[in-house]
Amino acid sequence: MSIQHLDFGSLRAAYKVGTQTPHKLVDQIFQRIDERKNDGVWITIVDRETALNRTKDLESIPVERRDDYPLYGFPFSVKDNIDVAGVPTTAACPDFAYTPDQSSTVVDRLEAAGAIFIGKTNLDQFATGLVGTRTPHGSARNPFNESFISGGSSSGSAVSVSAELVSFSLGSDTGGSGRVPASYTNTVGLKPTRGLLSNTGSVWACRSIDCISIFALTCEDAADVLAVAQGYDPADPFSRPPPLQETTPDAPASFSFAVPQAKDFDFAGCQGSADSFEDAVATLISSGGERVEIDYGIFAEVSDMMFKGPLLTERYLSVGEFIESNPEACLPITRQTIESSKQYSAIDAIRMNYRIAEIKRELEGMWRQFDILVVPTIPRPFTLAELEAEPIEANLSHGKYTYFVNTLDLAAVEVPNGILTNGVPCGITFIGPAFSDLRLVAMGSRFHRQRGLPLGARDVL
Repeated sequence: MSIQHLDFGSLRAAYKVGTQTPHKLVDQIFQRIDERKNDGVWITIVDRETALNRTKDLESIPVERRDDYPLYGFPFSVKDNIDVAGVPTTAACPDFAYTPDQSSTVVDRLEAAGAIFIGKTNLDQFATGLVGTRTPHGSARNPFNESFISGGSSSGSAVSVSAELVSFSLGSDTGGSGRVPASYTNTVGLKPTRGLLSNTGSVWACRSIDCISIFALTCEDAADVLAVAQGYDPADPFSRPPPLQETTPDAPASFSFAVPQAKDFDFAGCQGSADSFEDAVATLISSGGERVEIDYGIFAEVSDMMFKGPLLTERYLSVGEFIESNPEACLPITRQTIESSKQYSAIDAIRMNYRIAEIKRELEGMWRQFDILVVPTIPRPFTLAELEAEPIEANLSHGKYTYFVNTLDLAAVEVPNGILTNGVPCGITFIGPAFSDLRLVAMGSRFHRQRGLPLGARDVL
C-alpha cells in the first residue's frame, strides 16, 4: 500500500473509514525516510520502535474519545533548536548539543493533542541564515530541483512537510526563517504573532522577536496546529494570550491589499518571479481585492536593521559566549555574523528602538488605508552554485520582504503561488497587524484554493 497523503483532511478521512491507522502510517513514513537516504532533512530521527509504541498508545484510545485529540495520529517534525525531551538539541552545532529532560511548551501541547513526533530537522546553524546551507549536516535537498537551495533557516522542517514525511512541522522565525523555506517547497508557512506560541524550551536567536512557526500543506492545517499550540505561558516573559475569538473568520468578500510601488520591487533579475507576483495580484483582485500601492521605504529601513544594526547583539546574547569559547565548533560564516554584533553600542541600540517605535506609530495610520500587506516571499529562487558564489549578498536578498515583520510585531502567512519554469515554487506572503493571524489564514486559504496548486511536492516525488 502506498503512503497516505498527509494533509489533515486526507488523514482524518482515512482514519475514520479505517483504511489507515497511526501504526501503519508511521511504519510507512519510516520506509519513505529510509528510501530517501541522506536527503539533508534530519539531524535526529526518533527510534522507530519508540514511534510505533506511541501509535499503540493512541490506538488504545476509544474511538468515541478520539475527537478530544484534535491532532490525533498526525506525524510532525521539530526544528533542531526546539527542545524535545530525551532528544538532543544541537541547533546544527554538534559541540553545542544538550539533551533536555523537558520538551518545549509547544511540543508538549502538540503531543497532548495526539500528534506523533518523528524527528529533529536540519537548519542554518543557530538559525543564522535564510538559505539552509549553513549547516555541517549538508543542505536539505529541494524536492523540486536539487540544484536549488531549499531556503532557511528552517530548511529541514519545510522539506519534511513538502515531501510528506510528516503532516506538519515546527520551525522558528526571526527574520523570515519560517517563510522563506515555505516558498521554496510549495508549503504554507505561518509566522504567528510574537508571543502567541511560547518560546520556552528554545535556543534563541533574537529572543525579543523570535517566533516558533508552523509549516503545513494547507492554511487550514496550519490553523489547526496554531489552535492547539498557542496559549499564555508564564514561563516565557514574552508570551501573550491570544485574543478571545470563537471561530475562524471567513475571508472577506471585499478588501484592500497594499503592495510596494514599482520602484520598490526587486526580483533580482527574474522576470518569472515578477510575472508570478502579478498573477497573484490578479487573483486577489478577482476575489474582491482592491490594490493599493505604498511606499515600501519604512519596511526596507527596518529590514536593514536585522543584519546591519544592534539587533545582531541579541544573537550574541544567546550563543556569543559559546562561540567565543569554542571558535572551531562553529561554521566560519556563523561565527563571523554573530561576532560582528560587538561593534554596536548601547547608544546604537537605544537609537534603533526609538526609530522602531516611530515607525510602529506611523504604521498605525497605514493600516487604516488597507487591510493587508502582500509581498513576494523572496525576490527569486537561488541555485546552490549562485549561493556559493555570493554567500552574503544572496542571503541578504532573501530577507528583502521578510526581515521587518517580527521587528514591527506583525503576523504573516506564506502561501504557495506558482511553479516557475525552472520547476521551483514561489510564494507570496500575507502580512497584518499583531493578532490578525486567523484573518490572514482565511485569506491565504482562499487564495491557495484559487491558485489550484498541488500540495507540497506531491506531483514531483
